[in-house]
Amino acid sequence: MELEQEKINLIEKIIKNDRKFANNEDLYDDFFNETCRRSMLIVKTVTSDKTLEAYLKKIATTSILNVLKNEGRLRRSREGYKAVDTVPVDDNDYANINVKYEPVDIAETPEDIAVRKDILQKIVDAVYDIDRRVPAKNYLRLYNLRYEKGLTQSEIAQELNISQSEVSKRLFKLMSEVKQSLG
Repeated sequence: MELEQEKINLIEKIIKNDRKFANNEDLYDDFFNETCRRSMLIVKTVTSDKTLEAYLKKIATTSILNVLKNEGRLRRSREGYKAVDTVPVDDNDYANINVKYEPVDIAETPEDIAVRKDILQKIVDAVYDIDRRVPAKNYLRLYNLRYEKGLTQSEIAQELNISQSEVSKRLFKLMSEVKQSLG
């Protein structure tokens, strides 16, 4: 027994409009075959188009549920059928969940990382070299307090027992020396 093309198109439309069809398109043939198998008798006996469509919707929904259960993609719960990959959450539990998102920088390639490391190493080498040449100015400690610990110029001045304007001058001198060494 074969179905007429218009009835095949109707079954196809009903299946594709079912909300469970989304994300399960790979099972379309199974949905279609199961729906056709279950609806063969009704398609041959019902003459009203609206009645036939209503029956086919119910049959298609049942067929899709059966196929999804058989494929292990649905499970039955007290609330009804749920996708296997969903996690049940109690109503009161979600308020205590704290989700933290870490920023991801996918634009950085291994080459970018290598170049950045190389530049940072050259900066550190330059700071060590400058500090060796003029140890009285504490350039290494100044660099550490400003760029590693993130202290302000006022905080650095208190730490080193010098004026804030002297900190500013030393930082300027340090950065211009680093720029010169980097070329």
